[in-house]
Amino acid sequence: MSVLDTTGALRSIFQKNESQVRSYCRSFDAVFASASGSVLTDVEGRSYIDFLAGCASLNYGHNDPDMKEALIAHIKDGGMTHALDLHTPQKAAFLEAFQKYILLPRGLDYRVQFTGPTGTNAVEAALKLARKFTGRTNVIAFTNGYHGVTLGALATTGNRFNRIGPAMGLHGVSRFPFDGYLDDGTDTANILDRMLDDASSGIDSPAAIIVEAVQGEGGLNVASPEWLRRIAQTARRHGALLILDEVQAGCGRTGTFFAFERAGIVPDLVAMSKSLSGYGLPMAVLLIRPECDIWHPGEHNGTFRGNTLAFVTARVALEKFWSADGLVREVAAKSELLGDGLAEIAAALPRARVKGRGMMQGIDVGSGEFAAEICGRCFADGLVIETAGPKGEVVKVLAPLTTPPGLLQQGLDILSNAVQRASEMPTAAA
Repeated sequence: MSVLDTTGALRSIFQKNESQVRSYCRSFDAVFASASGSVLTDVEGRSYIDFLAGCASLNYGHNDPDMKEALIAHIKDGGMTHALDLHTPQKAAFLEAFQKYILLPRGLDYRVQFTGPTGTNAVEAALKLARKFTGRTNVIAFTNGYHGVTLGALATTGNRFNRIGPAMGLHGVSRFPFDGYLDDGTDTANILDRMLDDASSGIDSPAAIIVEAVQGEGGLNVASPEWLRRIAQTARRHGALLILDEVQAGCGRTGTFFAFERAGIVPDLVAMSKSLSGYGLPMAVLLIRPECDIWHPGEHNGTFRGNTLAFVTARVALEKFWSADGLVREVAAKSELLGDGLAEIAAALPRARVKGRGMMQGIDVGSGEFAAEICGRCFADGLVIETAGPKGEVVKVLAPLTTPPGLLQQGLDILSNAVQRASEMPTAAA
């Protein structure tokens, strides 16, 4: 059987047996066999530059050799794979590294709760703990926010498609405009503060305010440091816990380990997942200020809250990439290269604009159909890149932070060519 016949046979298995909910594979209809760094290879031997990186789950690229070596050694030695929340040397090593390289240098004091292994699990734990801590039920969330698709997190997520509205009964959340949502320059943080001050506003006193410093799925909307500081002050003044969702924007994606660092704030709770394991292994945590850690033992749990394999690779990632400032300087340089390249591409399109921060940038091309056409052409030319935004109108670059500059430029060249060809279509965005 030829390679092409094998590919076709594999595709038929997916089409016959996998749920209709499958998504990314519809946009990227290859059968991927291997990956290294920022390059994917399919079963036919074709290579693709990866500007998706597991939707920011692979900030350090695919199959980092040092993480792989540590993981193989752990498995060969018969190390634990699944441990619930039992004590293991690997968990201790991760916790020590996280304290040493992340929390202590930033003057942060958090307890680490290991939740179920996805970002939505960490958000669920944060919402539950905030409500327990304050005795309140209402949560403030923002337009275009994305926090997951389990019911509690889904209530805070803005996208109507994900919310399956109005079929799903989603309660306990009041939604306010994110920074810059109102085009007239209105200070939306001031609106929130004033409405919480007003006993007749109809907004119940919140248990928490949940926010992303950079909205990933929402379209790369960036909260200014000043706005975030005002939101933090509002939460404190009204007795609510401040939850920062760092699931996609964290682990260096915006240039600093935490996306909220530039605002100089200290959230009460921080949800993390995606690139935390460093290797693409499932892992999520909730960071909790010690005074907020009022859980009873086992009050919030999950069978897979102890992925020891992820502890092994996460510890290596922290030691390798965060024990010095090399990665931060590298990301700063690549962010500039990325921003300049995207600005040049956007300049050739009417009303297009660059959005985002750091290595979490993209181009708003004004139309989801046009953006999808661009991404489809990119894939045909060997670049994996996806869209974001309420209508899928933002072509979003989430390349691994470790992508060599030459390969990053090569990907941008493919994107530029795809934009040029797509813009020549009669149906292209005006």
